[in-house]
Amino acid sequence: MANGSPRHRAGRTAGAVRTPLTSPGTHQLDASPLSPFAHVRLGVVMRADLQAPHEVWGVLNPAVARGRDGELYLFPRVVAAGNYSRIGIARVRFDAAGLPMGVEWLGYALEPEQPYEKNPKTGGGVEDPRITFIDPLDCYVMAYTAYGPEGPRVALAVSHDFFDWRRLGLVRFGAQGRVDFDRLSNKDAAFFPQAVNDPDGRSALALFHRPSFRVQTATGRRRPMVPDGLRERRDSMWLAYVPLEAAQADIAALTVPRKPTFFAGPEQPWERLKIGGGPAPVLTPHGWLLVYHGVRGRIVEGVDHQPHVHYSAGVMVLDRWDPRMVRYRSRSPVLQPESDDERYGIVPNVVFPTGLDPRGDGRIDVYYGMADFAIGVAQMAVPEQLPGV
Repeated sequence: MANGSPRHRAGRTAGAVRTPLTSPGTHQLDASPLSPFAHVRLGVVMRADLQAPHEVWGVLNPAVARGRDGELYLFPRVVAAGNYSRIGIARVRFDAAGLPMGVEWLGYALEPEQPYEKNPKTGGGVEDPRITFIDPLDCYVMAYTAYGPEGPRVALAVSHDFFDWRRLGLVRFGAQGRVDFDRLSNKDAAFFPQAVNDPDGRSALALFHRPSFRVQTATGRRRPMVPDGLRERRDSMWLAYVPLEAAQADIAALTVPRKPTFFAGPEQPWERLKIGGGPAPVLTPHGWLLVYHGVRGRIVEGVDHQPHVHYSAGVMVLDRWDPRMVRYRSRSPVLQPESDDERYGIVPNVVFPTGLDPRGDGRIDVYYGMADFAIGVAQMAVPEQLPGV
């Protein structure tokens, strides 16, 4: 919702505590020398309630962020039958050892209301949020996928307290040569929490996103249309920039980033099909830590739930001031579908990281969607030295 306290729905009570069936530590993954950022699974923190109509198709792909009260809040995508998605809000509960053990449901943060969030196929959707606390603006910025009449697009909402979200609207990336980015499907976006340098060396707020260059023609077929000079046609990660001064003068400037810049595409067999961004980056002594997803398999056009794909997670470390510079990239997955919750669900064989919670001492909790049905938590440790650097 745009303003006010989170809404509640039938079958869901604000303040209700939900403890998942799988306890922390059920699954373990030992770190490999080939993957210094490999994850250790902590367990399932939230499952879909099959008795609740509004989430019968899963709770998944959550944003997470610490509130001003120090509490950790979870913003899951909550999917009703027909792929109609809302963004919920819950408070994460921890056990005596500090491990996440469940959630306290608080309501809905956003529901499809605006024309750009509604479509004739599913009715509408607000999907897969990522939340960044942007230090220079002293506010939380949610980037989410608005499933509107022209397909998925990146949209923004802002808040100072997590409970009152104000929509800024669709992000308008503009054109680059013959390619109008605003005609493209676009997903997997998040802002960096602090200013970086844009390609001209000016202080800016950077947004990563994942445009798809398959444009639908008048005959209904989809054909690739990529910017001049770009050889990579698969879905890849891009950056765009908002001048810091412009955003400080008017927060609506966040919706008009410019200088779209390709910076990472698929490289390894486990990400052969496409890659996309995960949670908002975290600053480490090595640079920006970026967890992303890679996909292999086969896409079936026109199908919501793809049965032939395999989603895994990888890590990049980006330069502190110029995030176009990739200082490290994992050659093998740091997390891939292995547990039953990750292998069987609405879409099988999916781990989809969307939230990071730094815990201190170089430990970071990673919240991720499991087979598009439940939400898991894993933990990784930032190594003292990057391999090969």
